[in-house]
Amino acid sequence: MNPTHLADVLRPVKHVFFDFDGPVCSVFAGLPASEVARRLYETLRPALAPGDPDGWALENDPLALLRRVADVRPDLAGQADETLARLEVEAVVLAERTTGGESTIRACVESGRSVWIISNNSGDAIRSYLTDHGLGDDVAGVFGRVPGDPTSMKPNPRLLLDALSAASAAPASCIFIGDAARDVEAGKAAEVATIGYANKPGKEAVLAAAGAVVVTDSMSTIADALR
Repeated sequence: MNPTHLADVLRPVKHVFFDFDGPVCSVFAGLPASEVARRLYETLRPALAPGDPDGWALENDPLALLRRVADVRPDLAGQADETLARLEVEAVVLAERTTGGESTIRACVESGRSVWIISNNSGDAIRSYLTDHGLGDDVAGVFGRVPGDPTSMKPNPRLLLDALSAASAAPASCIFIGDAARDVEAGKAAEVATIGYANKPGKEAVLAAAGAVVVTDSMSTIADALR
């Protein structure tokens, strides 16, 4: 990554959109995703029918499980989402801060840019984390998945489009920071450029292939460029 290119990308930006799990914190660092998925499944199991997929019990990604349940049993989508949201609120208490994540948020504010969180996680969990870490006043808006509607999750651009509307912003005045191909895909669909945060080996190539305008393995580098 060329730091000069990153600074050039950020220079015209007035609004910075952050994915939550990755750029800000590791949501399931303390309460593992596999355990959250197991507890979600156990809560739903009494309501499942004999014909429902057996594979749900083996799903280790709670957000993927929510989507799968809603696809087959839309009548359970509300219950599944509400249960997962409670588990996410529990998880963020044990979440691990991303090095440079908070400094990037503060660098946005210090440089006169607004901060927005756009995430597949629940809004309640995001707001709880921000409050507990003294970041609530630094964030202009939070757009978590729409309760009971997993189709709102990225790569669907809906949450980004809602944030653009709330910010009264043109896509060209915004940048999105995400750590997954679905973030880049959602950004492209909303016409918002995406900075890829490669927080794990192999992600740099994936994010670049998805169309990220620049990829970095350090949130601190983004903070420095903003300043």
